[in-house]
Amino acid sequence: MNPVEPVEPVKGEAVGGDERLRRWRMVLGGGAADGTEHALTGADAAMDGALSALYEAGARTEERGERKGRGRAERAAGLGASAPSVARWLGDIRAYFPRPVVQVMQRDAIDRLGLARLLLEPETLDVVEPDVQLVGTLLSLAQAMPERVRESARAVVRKVVEDLERRIAARTRAVLTGALDRSARTSRPRHRDIDWNRTLRANLGTYLPEYGTVVPEKLVGYARAARSVRKDVVLCVDQSGSMAASVVHAAVFGAVLASMRSLSTRLVVFDTSVVDLTDQIDDPVDVLFGTRLGGGTDIDRALAYCQSRVTRPAETIVVLISDLYEGGTRDGMVRRIAQMRASGVRFVALLALSDDGAPAYDRSRAAALAGLGVPAFACTPELFPEVMAAAIEGLPLPVPDPEAARPADPGGAGPGDGGVAGPG
Repeated sequence: MNPVEPVEPVKGEAVGGDERLRRWRMVLGGGAADGTEHALTGADAAMDGALSALYEAGARTEERGERKGRGRAERAAGLGASAPSVARWLGDIRAYFPRPVVQVMQRDAIDRLGLARLLLEPETLDVVEPDVQLVGTLLSLAQAMPERVRESARAVVRKVVEDLERRIAARTRAVLTGALDRSARTSRPRHRDIDWNRTLRANLGTYLPEYGTVVPEKLVGYARAARSVRKDVVLCVDQSGSMAASVVHAAVFGAVLASMRSLSTRLVVFDTSVVDLTDQIDDPVDVLFGTRLGGGTDIDRALAYCQSRVTRPAETIVVLISDLYEGGTRDGMVRRIAQMRASGVRFVALLALSDDGAPAYDRSRAAALAGLGVPAFACTPELFPEVMAAAIEGLPLPVPDPEAARPADPGGAGPGDGGVAGPG
């Protein structure tokens, strides 16, 4: 069955019998069993062909594999094994479907028909619709990518990166600049810079009950922004295959944070080894091609490296972006986080930095972090500036409502966890 729905008529619009048959024919995908006996022509036939090439051929490919296992091989139509035929198909679906649908169909083609290997052809990359998931696929293929394809792949990655930067950069800088200004305090503020809530708390001892007021002997206010580095930020990013979308967003946010003079930003990626990409942080494309998606995970080793680079604990924020599935010393990871927190480091644990929904994660490790007062939760790119602002100001993190999310799979977050493990 094709993944399209019958178009609902405009209110007051009458749908004739032929039009109704046409719509059901598009949904059911044709063949003797659809019961419509309606033939498609023109653009409808071309659209139906593009859908059938993916979804009907994909089903036949699976059936063919089963028959081959029983000793009976069978040919099946589909996208074909050549880059030109795939390029034509990609062009067709972009002509007939809106961008979100095109991205879904591309992902399905990668999963069902092995399109990933044809992404190593320039002809395919020139017509593909770029998105974050596609970038993750390209990065996983980077080690096998021929030199003649690399520039085309970089162009695809750069297009996605630039789109993300346009969406997040201005707001991130605005939110964090305000947070940096508010994080510094002075005892001699100008009137408009007085923090009245903190001033009242600082002067509760001078409350005069007969007058029902507080005498503000000590003023607490916001200091003016300084040009010097105020906070050190360490982004520690898990580059295992399941974290592909998070790696892409982290690279873009790393570049944005690095552009702020009041922040000193370090970017570290890890699997079983640790790579410091801080010298490439200004260019997210270079960062992404410096990663190696897949492989094992040694979080404790990565955190040990980050801990060794902390020089101002009280002014440092470490952001761990990982699903917490530890292949190294499991208890060592928790002990190291406890050590950093005891030294004054503000620690943030993000199970994902993406729009992919509730992630699969190690619930026992997340619960252990919650016991340390470190909530572990998934974070969308839109929420990330607020998370960083709260960390800079020393305020509680804006942890999403756990009831608003659902687990990714039975082995991940359990019912009711919703991708969030907050302090118990």
